[in-house]
Amino acid sequence: MTLLPRTLLWRTFLLLALLMVLSVWAWFRIYAFYEHEPRARAAAQIVASAVNLTRAALINAAPEKRLPLLLDISVQEGIKLYPAEDDEVLKPLPNLGMFPYLAPELRARLGDQTRIAIERNGLPGLWVSFYIDEDEYWVRLPRDRFDRVVPAEWLGWAAATLLLSLLGAYFVVLSIARPLKGLAEAARAIGRGERPAPLPEVGLVELVTVAHAFNQMSHDLAQLDADRALILAGVSHDLRTPLARLRLGMEMMAGDEAMREGLVQDVEDMDRIIGQFLDFARETSGEAMGETDLAALVLDVAESYIRRGAPLDSDVPEDPPLPPMQLRPMALRRALSNLVENALRYAGSGTITLHLSRSGAQVFLEVLDEGPGIPPEETERIKRPFARLESARSNAAGAGLGLAIVDRVARAHGGVLQLLPRPEVDGRQGLAARIVLPFSPPTAPPRNTGPES
Repeated sequence: MTLLPRTLLWRTFLLLALLMVLSVWAWFRIYAFYEHEPRARAAAQIVASAVNLTRAALINAAPEKRLPLLLDISVQEGIKLYPAEDDEVLKPLPNLGMFPYLAPELRARLGDQTRIAIERNGLPGLWVSFYIDEDEYWVRLPRDRFDRVVPAEWLGWAAATLLLSLLGAYFVVLSIARPLKGLAEAARAIGRGERPAPLPEVGLVELVTVAHAFNQMSHDLAQLDADRALILAGVSHDLRTPLARLRLGMEMMAGDEAMREGLVQDVEDMDRIIGQFLDFARETSGEAMGETDLAALVLDVAESYIRRGAPLDSDVPEDPPLPPMQLRPMALRRALSNLVENALRYAGSGTITLHLSRSGAQVFLEVLDEGPGIPPEETERIKRPFARLESARSNAAGAGLGLAIVDRVARAHGGVLQLLPRPEVDGRQGLAARIVLPFSPPTAPPRNTGPES
């Protein structure tokens, strides 16, 4: 599991932000590195001048004037003078910043015998020694004169520059991520069988090229589906007319009754296959979404099969009732009828149950039979067009498009078709053909606040 965001926008933005921060830090380090030596040279010049002036003042001043002179230097310049001691504890200069360059520069100006420390007997400061005759003295200068002080204004400008750079990077990445997000949504719409609106062909040349290619592909697919539906509609019309004449002729034909009934059944199977081809080719997006009472639709389908004597039962929740949903009722009715027909044809004896339920944000529409079921490894393959499961369901009637039609209808509603095994019933496992639909509560109508006064 990665902690990085998965979207192009935020992943690229964080990468650019990290690169900008590292770039600012690198430039700061480069500036500091090249600034240390000149700064140490200037500091050494100041310290050497302070030491030489103090030493010269002590040497040339009359003995009775030395103490007032030292006091005046301490008050006015912050320079303090201490005699050297035998048991003094010194802390050397740190190996940081300009200090590695400062010691050589001071010894070059004051002599090799010069001692330098950052702390003496626990008292911090910049300590530099010098000699008057045989006596050694220490000059102490405040350390804050040599430490770098970064003005708050500099930090403010640096933060503002970095913020503006990140803001610009965000809008640059957004100009790339937003068209890609629209492309992904349009691709998902095509996968659901819909025809999305054309993508805007504006912006960067590369994105315009991709949008134009996608729009052309979407148009070609829509044209291909329209041509396919037109061809199949024409074929069905041309075939059903002679089939109707054949059926009429066979009904009027005298002779072997069994042969006549067999021929009539063959004609009906051919007519049913043509109907499946048309159902598969029909665009679900051609039917508008509308507020649909799914429970009433399930009961209506169940009632139509019960009137024909089919062993069918329904299980629809009544308390609380399922609220209306935005659906394509004719497409769902067709899908539910296909599942029932499959169960009647392949499940053999036993009761078929139409079950409707809801769990959270999902609605489950199930057709439960008591047949031999489908092996789990075959459930995805059997949903493809013209796929059959001869080993489990030997009846080869139909064109093998029933489950493919149901799968297409489910995906057009943003759902999925599942073929799941049921617990064994009298030694037979059974199959649960389940359509899972996303549930969204209906939009509440505006409340009537009464007539305006």
